[in-house]
Amino acid sequence: MRFVSAILIAAAEEPHRDDNGQIVTHHWLLPEQAEIIYGTISSLLIFALLYKFGAPPIKKGLAGRTERIRAELDASAAALAAAEAEAAEIRQAKGDIEEERLRLLAAAEAEAEALLTDGRARLEVELAELEARAAADLEAAAGRSGDELRSEMIRTAGASLESVVADTLDDATQQDLIESFIARVGAST
Repeated sequence: MRFVSAILIAAAEEPHRDDNGQIVTHHWLLPEQAEIIYGTISSLLIFALLYKFGAPPIKKGLAGRTERIRAELDASAAALAAAEAEAAEIRQAKGDIEEERLRLLAAAEAEAEALLTDGRARLEVELAELEARAAADLEAAAGRSGDELRSEMIRTAGASLESVVADTLDDATQQDLIESFIARVGAST
């Protein structure tokens, strides 16, 4: 009750007036006593209403904001962990790729060496076969040339012999030679 009466007394005070009738304050910085009382009461009332009705939504909003920030931090930490895991997989895959590349190069070099060795061996076999065939062809050609040469010599000798015999023998001598040859052949059989 005293509080209300103090308010009423402060409100009932007459404002200070100067010589011209203008209202002036008793101090250049501080307001009048009634203004202090009414301002304090209204401020306390507004603060109480804000505390009662404004604080819960503010707390709820701040808590929600905190949860959103926490969720974003957790998501970013999970994304960072996933990115680091993926980077590790990529580094490992790169190492695997390098090992695979080296393995493939070694396999290709081994295969190329095997093909080269196999090709050389086949070339040597083919070369030996070609040399043997060439030697056989040379022998055959030499044999054919010798046979051709013998047959040509025999033919030439036969033609020469006929011509010599025909020139040197007359018909009677030739007839005597034929009969003696027949007689010799008939006696030997």
